[in-house]
Amino acid sequence: MPSWAASASQWVALSRLRSSLYGWLLCAACSAVSCGDVAAAQSAPSPGPQAGSAVQGGSAALRAGHPQQALALLQGALAEDPQSAPANLLAASAEIALYRPADAVRYAERAEQLEPGNWKVHTTLVTAYTMAGDVPHRDAERALLHKAHEDPALPDARESSGFLLDLFHSGAYTVEAVEYFKPIGKYNTYFRFLVRDPAGARVWTIEVNSDSLNQSSWAQAYPRQAAEGQRQFQIEGAQGEVHVGYSTFSGAPSYDYSKGQVLKILAAHKEPFPGEARALPGGP
Repeated sequence: MPSWAASASQWVALSRLRSSLYGWLLCAACSAVSCGDVAAAQSAPSPGPQAGSAVQGGSAALRAGHPQQALALLQGALAEDPQSAPANLLAASAEIALYRPADAVRYAERAEQLEPGNWKVHTTLVTAYTMAGDVPHRDAERALLHKAHEDPALPDARESSGFLLDLFHSGAYTVEAVEYFKPIGKYNTYFRFLVRDPAGARVWTIEVNSDSLNQSSWAQAYPRQAAEGQRQFQIEGAQGEVHVGYSTFSGAPSYDYSKGQVLKILAAHKEPFPGEARALPGGP
């Protein structure tokens, strides 16, 4: 058992921060899971007042979109209390926002060591591992999160629809990749890529879908693949009333393949997206 657990008020603050932080990073992602567990935070003393104040200041800076400032405050809190799980987890989130995955992994792994029973810590670990290119650990975290989603003992996990899997750049754009526990929406969306301009505005969305209406005709054309449980997938883009069909593929919903296709789409895109007021200097 860990020798320290966060106070209930700190975990509540962390939960709110994660919602607002990924509201900042993930604005349009439906029901991204939050981090923070009040129930896990009842049995041990909380950190000193200075560390607690720094954690609160760090969470406020992250909510305001200032991850560098947040990180400085959180590092101060950790200097006073290195066993602060909220401070470590928030520092990991700040490093993710700063695109420093190796440091994000270090902080998130420390938070997991301090709170091994808190499944929600893994929503940060999976993003950090993906950004770091650590595929084995990434996939282990994805499997753990999917298992948590199926666990009747974790109602908050069951109510969550998905998680932030990746965060990457393509030219002037930032892309947030969301994985859903189960396909969502009318067209059975497995992955959603939110494309943002340098100001953080969402200008385009690319989805990996498997429309049920297409499966019967596809299964007739490819009976062996259908018998093996494969499906046909569509990669489509949309913003407002504008929709673009990019490509189709058959098989399993592979994230790595899907990301590769998204990168090709963005690299080939020369005109402003419908969500952009004007062309982006230096954009793809």
